[in-house]
Amino acid sequence: MHLATIIKRASWIIMIILLAGCFQGEQTLEEMDMPQIDYSEQESAAKRVQGEEDEPEEEPEASSVFRELFLLDANGMVAPQSIEMPLLPSYEVATQALEYLVRGGPITPSLPNGFQAVLPEGTEVLGMDLQKDGTLVVDFSEEFKEYAEQEELKILQAMTYTLTQFENVERIKLHIAGEPISEMPVAGTPISQGYSRANGINLLNNDITDFLQSETETIYYPAQYQDQDYYIPVTQYMEKNDEDKIETIVNSLLGGTSLLFTTNIVHVFHPDAGLAEPPTIEDGVVTLHFNEMILEDVDQQIISDEVVETLVRTLTEQPTIEAVQIKVSNMDSLKRENGESYDEPVTKESFSTKDKL
Repeated sequence: MHLATIIKRASWIIMIILLAGCFQGEQTLEEMDMPQIDYSEQESAAKRVQGEEDEPEEEPEASSVFRELFLLDANGMVAPQSIEMPLLPSYEVATQALEYLVRGGPITPSLPNGFQAVLPEGTEVLGMDLQKDGTLVVDFSEEFKEYAEQEELKILQAMTYTLTQFENVERIKLHIAGEPISEMPVAGTPISQGYSRANGINLLNNDITDFLQSETETIYYPAQYQDQDYYIPVTQYMEKNDEDKIETIVNSLLGGTSLLFTTNIVHVFHPDAGLAEPPTIEDGVVTLHFNEMILEDVDQQIISDEVVETLVRTLTEQPTIEAVQIKVSNMDSLKRENGESYDEPVTKESFSTKDKL
């Protein structure tokens, strides 16, 4: 074999070996596992630098709410109870509140001991119309007529106080099956002008003889039935006394009521408790100065929660009063039953809510 031929063949062999190595190298790179890079932390760091860090997740919205419904207690008195209800859009809450007043309706599993709903079983709310003057027109089905005569005022009062908890509602008017009614269908109570809180609740026939020189006031009395603590609003006649009106109301509370014959009502004031100074009102806050017998524990300067709530619920019924500040002679500060300091005026919203409709 000539030398030239040998050199040529050797060159081909070397070239083939080199090319094979190159192809093998490319195959190895393609088959190699590439490292997986987590860019999330880098992105978060970049957002922190730029002030764009992810906002924390929002807490889930509440699915229920507590509302004040006026029901019948064991003695047939109309009284508020805080009932948990499904949370609905604002335009549905008034209809929902009335549906919870129907016997055998959705309130049944939630009824407190001794309480019952007031509207006849099967009653349906066919429609509502809130007018600009604060009148809420309610249209009921025919079943609304199926109640006993002695229940008529209680039904009116329970509906009125339940619906006027919404701050846009001042009074109610009624329709049955689309037709307006000027009087209640059983006992004939007039309602052509509407029915409001001014008509009263649990009206008390006391010893007032001159009704022209008297006016009605609603007072809240603490009550108890088994394990239930609640408040009964009572409307009673008092002699007109514009100058000392608040003092008259407070003294009426301190003195008790003839309703004490009902076993549910509890008298929470010491018989010697009294006002040491006339009440004063400033910027919607009424300040009451009592003697030390208003306290539950004089040495510890503790005032009963029931005393505070009774005074607040009663006095905030007055249109000029939004909160109550209680002071005791010769004492700079008071304490609640739980030991917390009592140094700020108390509003009714501390005990219940008032929603817009």
